Order: sequence, then C-alpha cells, then structure tokens
Amino acid sequence: MENVFTWRIEMEDGSVFTGETERTDRVKIVCTLPEGKIKSVTGECPFPVANDEWVFVNGFQSWSNCPERHPDGHIAGLSHLPRAGVKGFGLERYGDYYFTHYAEAPGIFHGESYGYVRAGGTFRLFASLCELQGYTIFCIDAKAGVLRARRDCGGFVPGGDFAAFDLLFAEGTENEVFDRWFSLLGVVPRTREKIAGYSSWYNRYQNISSDTILSDLDACSGMLQPGDLFQVDDGWEPAVGDWLSSDPNKFPDGMKRVSERIHLRGYRAGLWLAPFVCQRSSRLFREHPDWTIRVKGRPWFCGVNWGGFYSLDIDRPEVREYLKRVFDRVLSEWRFDLVKLDFLYGAAPLGTESETRAGRMTRAMDLLRELCGDSLILGCGVPLVPAFGRVDYCRIGCDVGLDWDGSRLMQLTHRERVSTRQSLENTVFRRELDGRAFGNDPDVFFLRSDNLKLTEQQKEILATFNTLLGSVWLTSDDMSAYTPEAKEHFRALRELREAENVRVTAGTEGVRINYTLNGQEMTAAADLSGDRAMRLRPRGRRR
Repeated sequence: MENVFTWRIEMEDGSVFTGETERTDRVKIVCTLPEGKIKSVTGECPFPVANDEWVFVNGFQSWSNCPERHPDGHIAGLSHLPRAGVKGFGLERYGDYYFTHYAEAPGIFHGESYGYVRAGGTFRLFASLCELQGYTIFCIDAKAGVLRARRDCGGFVPGGDFAAFDLLFAEGTENEVFDRWFSLLGVVPRTREKIAGYSSWYNRYQNISSDTILSDLDACSGMLQPGDLFQVDDGWEPAVGDWLSSDPNKFPDGMKRVSERIHLRGYRAGLWLAPFVCQRSSRLFREHPDWTIRVKGRPWFCGVNWGGFYSLDIDRPEVREYLKRVFDRVLSEWRFDLVKLDFLYGAAPLGTESETRAGRMTRAMDLLRELCGDSLILGCGVPLVPAFGRVDYCRIGCDVGLDWDGSRLMQLTHRERVSTRQSLENTVFRRELDGRAFGNDPDVFFLRSDNLKLTEQQKEILATFNTLLGSVWLTSDDMSAYTPEAKEHFRALRELREAENVRVTAGTEGVRINYTLNGQEMTAAADLSGDRAMRLRPRGRRR
C-alpha cells in the first residue's frame, strides 16, 4: 500500500511487535515494551524515485561526504580496503562504518537523521523529529522504490513506553520543507551573526608559535576588521588532551598573552581544542588511562591522528571536572571569545542499556554548552542533529586540502577524508542547515599562490561558494603577501557576503547559484566533479 508505514520491533528474548500506520506528514510510533533489551527497530514504506530525480541522505558527522546522488549512484564503504589496514588506521571509527551496513550497490543510499528526494525545485523530505532513542538510519532503495528506517538502539532497555519512530514526511519547496522540520524540532539558531577572519591551520598546520602568531597578526592588519575572528588552531597544546597549559617551547608566555595580543588588534580570539579525546602520547593518558572509554579492557581507539587517540569517558566525574577546569581556564583566565571544538564524535562511540549512542552524543553537547556558558562554540567532527541549537557555528564538511581531491590513494579511503571537492559538495548540499540549526562553517578559502596546488578556477569555486553559502568566512593565507589584485579580490568577496536571495540549483551540469548583489542579478556556477567554474557575472551576459 502506497501510504502505509510498516514497522517491527524485535527484542533480544525473541519477542516481536509489529504494526502498520498510515503514512501522513508525521508518523509517530510509540510502543509499550516488556522488560528486556531491544534487538532491532525497523520500518519501511513505499517511496518511488524517478530516474530524473536526485537523492540526498545526510552523512553521519561533519566530515562525512553526502552530496546529492543520481538514482544510479552509490555510497562507497570500506569493503574494498584490506581489513588489516582499516583496523590499523581506525578508518571505520571516523564514520558510521562499524555500526551501519553499507550496501555499496547502485541505487541504495543510507544516512542518518534526514534526507530527501528532489525533482527540480520540489523536495520530498524525510526526517527524524527526535534522535534521543537512537540515530534514525534511513536507507533509500531507488530501484525498489522503498524507504527503510532503522533505529540505532540495539541493546537499549527502554523500560515501558518506547518512541520507536517520530518521522516527518514533507513535500514542497526547499524552504517549505526545511522550515517545517525545524519548526517541529523547536530548534532555533543561537546566533544569526556571520563571522569573518583568519585561521592558523591551513598554512602552518601544527607548526605555530608565539612568533608565527605575531607575524600572522601583523599580516592581517588592514585586511581584517574590528570584531573579526583570529583563530589559533591545533599546535598550541603540549599534546591533544593536555589543555591546561601551552607548549612551553612554542608559547613560553602562555595563551593568555596570545589572547591579549589578538584583542589589542581589535579582533576576537578563537582557540582550537578537542575536548573529548586524548592522544596516546599525552600526559593525560599516561597519568589517567582509566579516564578513557574501555571496550574489552582496552581504550576505544578513535583513529590515527597524532599517532593514535582515544575517547574520554564523560560519565567519569574526574573527566567532567577536568573539562570544567579546561574551559574555565580557556574562557575565564585566558579570555578567548570562541572555542573551536573538534573530533567531538569521540564522546559517544557506543551506547549502553540506559542510553543510545545518539542520546549520549546529545548529552555530551549539552555538557559543552554548560561548560562554555554564552561563549561562542564552533563545533567540528560532530554528528549534526545533536549539535542543532547547541553550538553557534558548525563545520558541515570535511577539511579542505591544498589540492582539489587528494591523491588516488586518499580517494580510496573513507568518506571523512581531507578533500576540497568533497568539502564543497557538503557546503552545497547541507546549505539548508545554515541559519536554521546553527551558522554553517564551510571551512577556509584561499587566494594565495604559494603552498597551494589549487588552480585559479578551483580557488574561485571555493572562495565564491563558501562566501555565498556559509556563515563562517575564514582564510589561512598570509595576507601580507597578497598582490594588489588579491587584496581587491578579498574585499570583493567580503562585499559578496551581503548577497541576497541566494538560490541554488543542481543537476548533471553542475551547481548554479543565483543571487542579488547591489540590486543586480548575478550567477556563479561550477562542475564540482572536475575543476571547471564559471566566473561571477550579471545574469544574461555572455561568458
């Protein structure tokens, strides 16, 4: 039947509960369950997909690549890689690979929390209205014309009434369906302010010091404006996890002095941290290995960054007290205005009998909000729905690279890898979250020519799309080395941030953005599968 949602709950003791409900705009399934653990919660309904439509399903976390796909496309997992390599590098730990099945077949697409099928300007949205009972994992089988849903709640003990699903089905324009979803969620952004500025990461990476920060501050003079953000990224700390003091060799005067110097220039000061993880070589891990999440007696391995890193257990009072000391120091003593909080997925790799993986992630985000008070948070590496309304800004794509799409070897790895092309895809196809859930951070753009392998066209795509579709506008360039042309380009991009009536269309020929600037209709377009871009131009003018 076309408008029926069929559901099934199976308990570990073998009990099964099933039912059917009419698929209206909202489907809410609440079932009274006996004592015991849930084994699986699934549901499905007809959802035909035409060959000229496009499918989007949200990826697990900030970095998970999730563009619109043609019904003949597919989502690649990790089955093509040697298992030893996947385990050794922890590739499955960056995304949903270890708890979600990847069909890796044409026409079958899965993702978490929301998605849509689009025909022209008409969107058919399917979305979860509550993820506390487990991430809702949607799977569209475009060939069979079926939408399947599964709750990520195996092993959970509900103890009474259990909200198996609470789903929205909405059809209409882009604004209509997403406005409807966020209205029902009751989520509003914490701020509508757009921020601009500088990040130390994509030029110097971890090779920063008090001298380089002073040099970069000098380079921003005359380019940044009062109130802009100057963000000190990874590299200031002795090791990831050791946040109470700076690296004494790099920053002998400490981070309070750094913040003071930034404020003296009239900028807001930002600082990068990864509060829920610690690297293997950190003092924190050496002295408190019991503070990590343990599975079969071993700390939960999150991946190979910094030589390997582990998840901290926020259920331990010592961990929460340590994080309180960290944020008191960073925000109250050192007086940073914004914290970029990264690798946040590490807080909730697993669920328990009393809490699902999604419920734990939501609680972790609530903890960060409590610890940071009204200070600005830029979230990163985080499952998105738990961040809705809790962070001020959020990365919605992977890190950009210094080239377009990485090496062939890197392209064979996970969906969360560094890639300028994939970052841009997420900037386009998660655009609806901007100004609804938080301010979107599309990552940095570049205008420089040194220490970079992007072509002029690729730089143009990145800078233009980030400016039009994001609320965070940062570069990592040494702006003192800008040519007069680059300085003028920077100022023109800053003006472009005032564009109005921004509208996006996408299809087989690429992505096109129409907008109004100073009363003039303009267009920017690109083929993100390659390196081609059309320059900004008034509508109707020849290329």
